[in-house]
Amino acid sequence: MVPERGVAEAADRPATLLELLERAAGVEDRGIRLLDRRERETFLPWRRVAERAEATGAALAALGVRPGDRVALVHPTSEGFFDAFFGALAAGAVPVPLYPPVRLGRLAEYHLRTAAMVRAAGARLVLADARVRRLLGQAVLVARPELGCRTVEDLPRPSPRHEPHRAAASDLGLVQFSSGTTVDPKPVALSHRAVLAQVLALNGFWPDTDEVKHVGACWLPLYHDMGLIGCVFTTLERRTDLALLPPEIFVARPGAWLRAISRYRATVSPAPNFAYGLCVTKVRDAELDGVDLSSWRVALNGAEAVSARTLRAFAERFRPWGLRPEALTPVYGLSEAALAVAFSDMERPFSTERFARASIEPGESAAPDPEGRELVSVGRPLPGFEVEVRNGDGAPAAAGREAEVGRVWVRGPSLMEGYLGRPQATARALRDGWLDTGDLGFLRGGELFLTGRAKDLVILRGRNYGPEEIETAAAAVPGARPGCAVAASVMAEEGNGSADREELVVFVETARGAPEHLRRELPRAVREAVVGTLGLPPDRVEVLAPGTLPRTSSGKLRRGETVRRWLAGELEPPAPVTPWRLARAVAGSAFAFARARSGGPGRGRPAEPADEAETA
Repeated sequence: MVPERGVAEAADRPATLLELLERAAGVEDRGIRLLDRRERETFLPWRRVAERAEATGAALAALGVRPGDRVALVHPTSEGFFDAFFGALAAGAVPVPLYPPVRLGRLAEYHLRTAAMVRAAGARLVLADARVRRLLGQAVLVARPELGCRTVEDLPRPSPRHEPHRAAASDLGLVQFSSGTTVDPKPVALSHRAVLAQVLALNGFWPDTDEVKHVGACWLPLYHDMGLIGCVFTTLERRTDLALLPPEIFVARPGAWLRAISRYRATVSPAPNFAYGLCVTKVRDAELDGVDLSSWRVALNGAEAVSARTLRAFAERFRPWGLRPEALTPVYGLSEAALAVAFSDMERPFSTERFARASIEPGESAAPDPEGRELVSVGRPLPGFEVEVRNGDGAPAAAGREAEVGRVWVRGPSLMEGYLGRPQATARALRDGWLDTGDLGFLRGGELFLTGRAKDLVILRGRNYGPEEIETAAAAVPGARPGCAVAASVMAEEGNGSADREELVVFVETARGAPEHLRRELPRAVREAVVGTLGLPPDRVEVLAPGTLPRTSSGKLRRGETVRRWLAGELEPPAPVTPWRLARAVAGSAFAFARARSGGPGRGRPAEPADEAETA
């Protein structure tokens, strides 16, 4: 249960995100510790964040931003993000964090997706970091936000008498986009009340004690709910410190994450499964001189399928530096629930079981099998949350059928209001206060086990297979890029001219710098690895250059989009980024901004896609 914090503190509890910041601003010497590429610190006190937010809010009001307007934010991890986010709240607007162009070799794709998100959110204004703005012209030309695209520094001089807007707890506080692994990203509308309910549930799960006062460290992007809600907002509610490392630094040097945890004696630090695997393969002993990970109590692993193999490898690799096995905490959540739904027990090491593969198909009852597929428990629902497993008709699993596999439905205090501007999609996802997550799984002994996404199932000759196990086997082959494989079933007539059956196609990227002989051997090695794991031979293995597989803004692989591009002959690696190409992109962006200002033609709004909830 969430611990009682006392009547006085309950009365002082903020009702909105802006009040959350204002309360934290009253605590001296607490705030954000921003680390740069050399891991040098810039300290940003919460008091300063609040002062700058008030000034930015006044400037936005002077520009014409009204209460309830949506403001899209395109910023890296920086002081500017906090100016824009909390400044929008101070103006009464609703912030919509979007991801900056991190894959410069895919700028055309980025512009289309960003424009679609700006229009889907109904944003009247785009606020961007000055360097990022130089590349946004094409997206702005297509989206045509009424108030254009500005930087915080370019906002008009505000009225000295402007007062921050006071929202109600029931007002819209944040629009965050689902990750878009199976469909295009959707605008998830969250009230202040829902976000704060999630924050209180999280902080209640790891309460401060006399022995442990929790401190956070995070490299996750701030446009992602795990970084923004799970790290920034929980730290604000605790009125303590948070060390922030830009995600691009983690990807280039994952050891920087572990050094930050050690340096600030962080107790809470989350990451997706791939991050733990990246540390195992890329962090060298020499990078860990003086590192002590014994303070790390809550190493959350969520946002994508949790691998027992990765968890065990991480625990073993960093045990000599004080890592506690109990710290590794598999979790489950999704954007539509504002983040977390279920947590595993932090007082014991993570738990796994093996189940017969044929028994973990929808409608079956999961049966233990020592030779079967290993699944990681993601724990029990957080206090205030409920989880049900339902069959294809939407009815709860039959009484008395332990561990029946079906679609996972959740209910709790932090569920979204709906998909912004998409009533039909909202009606499909929300029913009588319950959310259809689109995930498949089962409950065993009160704990949740996930078997995959309903739309991602690989269907071969009438049998269902989870793609994760195939992909893990393929990506572990020498010469393959870790975590960069996609498995999908494709009708044979679309693959080789025969309509007799489905084919299993495995797409795998080569590791950067892999020797030529390993690249040549990849198709055979992948086939052998998949057969050894599942007894299932792939019909085709497509070997791809690094960076070819399409991903969501949070780095998840887009399986459906991979197949679509492959069938269309469009599955290509990103264009190489050169100074000339970057200069051309900046010049093209400037021309697009000029066209937008002069009223030149943009493009129509994309049609609404089919919808399904997205795992956060």
